[in-house]
Amino acid sequence: MTLPAVASSQPPLMLYHDRLNRALRRHARLLKGIAGLVLFFALWQLSVPLIGLSEYFYPSPRRVAQSFVELIEKGILPVYVLDSIGRYASSVAIGTLIGVSLGLMIGLSRAVSRVLGPLINFMYAIVEGAWIPLFVVWWGYGFKVIIVLLIYIMVFPLLYNTIVGVRAIPQIYINAVRTLGASPFQILINVILPAALPNIITGFRVGAGFAFRGLIFAEMLAAKTGIGYLIYEGASAQNTARTIVGMLCMGVLWLAIDRIYLRPFERATVERWGIVVTAARQG
Repeated sequence: MTLPAVASSQPPLMLYHDRLNRALRRHARLLKGIAGLVLFFALWQLSVPLIGLSEYFYPSPRRVAQSFVELIEKGILPVYVLDSIGRYASSVAIGTLIGVSLGLMIGLSRAVSRVLGPLINFMYAIVEGAWIPLFVVWWGYGFKVIIVLLIYIMVFPLLYNTIVGVRAIPQIYINAVRTLGASPFQILINVILPAALPNIITGFRVGAGFAFRGLIFAEMLAAKTGIGYLIYEGASAQNTARTIVGMLCMGVLWLAIDRIYLRPFERATVERWGIVVTAARQG
């Protein structure tokens, strides 16, 4: 069910100016963000001689940049970043499929809710970190431990938000479509999913954020590559500059995931189902 596009009464010149103003505002926000980063690194560099600590306790931006270049030249950082992205993407995809599927089943069926509800509540009460020793005993250190842990983290926000979204749908909408001869699959695709989508997207964003933090934590404990392992390795080797490189990569990678993937995904899915129609699409 998509909302009809609204015909614009604005003349082409006004539309051009509106688009130009939006583009200028986007560039202004980007420049402000860059200026904030430049100011941060400048203050950091100026604070090094004032604080007077050794490079081990308080490395300068120049030393961190040197460590970054070294990791790039040795091919370590690209491999670690790609390994982290691969683990994260796989876990988010599988966790999303499981969380949404379980949420739909429980939200649509009282029988399934009675059977699975207590078990899911019990599992939710167990902190994900408590599973790591058991996972390591089962599978050792490596890919399986991290993937299963991140899926576990990802599932619950999606599961609960999907249930809330499904149960908030007025029954009259489903009955109205059913009287028109819609099949259960058509009701699911055309009524239930569009109506529950804002809640699902909320659960997805929350789960994706928790899973990213869990990724770094899991890589510190159960991996030999990845950004989390880079942070842990730097601290173990008393190479603080390398640890800070890992922390900076962690922040930059999350910004990239959020800006390049999560936000466009949110806009595309929500607008695709007709929940939101932006001014640009209306025009």
